[in-house]
Order: sequence, then structure tokens, then C-alpha cells
Amino acid sequence: MILDAVATAVLSPMLIVQALFLRKRALRLPEAAGPRAGVIGTGAALHLLIVGDSSAAGVGSDTQDHAFAGQLVRALGAHARVQWHLIANTGATTPSTLARLENETLSKADIVIVILGVNDVTRGGPMAGWLRCHARLRLLLRARTGATRLYISEIPPLGGFPLLPHPLRWLLGRRAIRFDRALAHALDAEADTRYVRLPQGLDPADMAEDGFHPGPEIYATWAKEMARRILSDGPSYR
Repeated sequence: MILDAVATAVLSPMLIVQALFLRKRALRLPEAAGPRAGVIGTGAALHLLIVGDSSAAGVGSDTQDHAFAGQLVRALGAHARVQWHLIANTGATTPSTLARLENETLSKADIVIVILGVNDVTRGGPMAGWLRCHARLRLLLRARTGATRLYISEIPPLGGFPLLPHPLRWLLGRRAIRFDRALAHALDAEADTRYVRLPQGLDPADMAEDGFHPGPEIYATWAKEMARRILSDGPSYR
């Protein structure tokens, strides 16, 4: 952490230039088109809520069918009647998501998946405040949906994102690792909460054309791993 602080101070002029350049020139892809709620499958009822940022919203895929949510509910729909709802938007941070959900009526959910952290890392806020906010978000989700399980996705490895130039990529990658490790440690104390790592060996060549978001192949692998974790934990259906 001290090394990162020193490096940030020394490299700050270059980092500012790189950040401004990316903000101006980066390709901005739309969120995936298609329904963000529905019912799929047969059998015991499973109520699922997915909350998150642009990756949860399917940026990098043309449609929700090929994005994370669509591929996940199809995998779960082979084992249950899944009633699902997606609440996600580009640029979402943990604080903005908490504020949004505080003002929304949330339906019952047996399982909630949270995909957040990238924008919290890139915007430079303190980790301690982010952890407190994430804990408040988890409390809200339990209280407002009645969920018996929360699945928190690993923060993606920003150090491997093709869009980001060095040294910005190096610093954001290290910051993402610190945030992710701290979050995983905090979740250890919560029996109803699962920390879910991203699949290993994902190929950066399979990312979307913006070099920052998953492409359909990564979404498929990610959704398959999340479905495997949910199903391996046994039924959480009511």
C-alpha cells in the first residue's frame, strides 16, 4: 500500500494525462438490449435478483441472452423455475447502487448476486469507506428481499484490461487486488454470503472491443461458474 501511494504521487502527472485521454477517447458500448426480468424453467421456484454495474448490465454483448444474466438464468432454468430481475447500469458504484435501491421497491428474492467494485476502484475513493458501504448494501438486500444467500462476484483483474495503458493499468490492478482481498475477508464472517471468484484462465482476447468489458464468451464462462456455485450449495427455493 505504501509503495502504491508513493508510485501514485510520483506518477500523478502521467496518470492524470492517461485518465483524461481514456475518458475522451475510450469506446463507449451500450448496455445489452432485451428484457431485464422474466421467468424461465420448470420445477421449484427460485427468485433471483442480480445487482450491479455495466458488466451486470451486459455491456460488451448485443443482447441480454448472450450477457451474464441471460446465460445464468438459462443454466439455472434447467434445474428450477427461475423468476429473475436485473438491476444494473453503466457507471454504477457501490454507493450509487445503495442509494438507488433505497428508493426502489424490491421484490422477494431467494438469491441475490452482486457485481460491483470496478468503478469504486477506478474512482479513487478510500477502501475503508467502500467496505462500509458494501456492508450496508448487503444488509439492505437481506432486509428488503428476504434473501437467504448472497453471491458476491470477485472484482475483475484490472491489471489485465487491454484498454488501460501502463502505469495506470499497473496501479489500478494493484488497487483492485487490495479491494478484492479486503472484501473477501469481510465476507468470511457472513454465513449466508458467498464470495465467487471469476473463472481462471480467461483470455483477454475474448473481451469486448472496448478492451474493458467482457465479451459473450467470457460472459458464458462466468455465468457457468456462478450457476455451478449456486447449484452446488443446494436448493434455496421457496
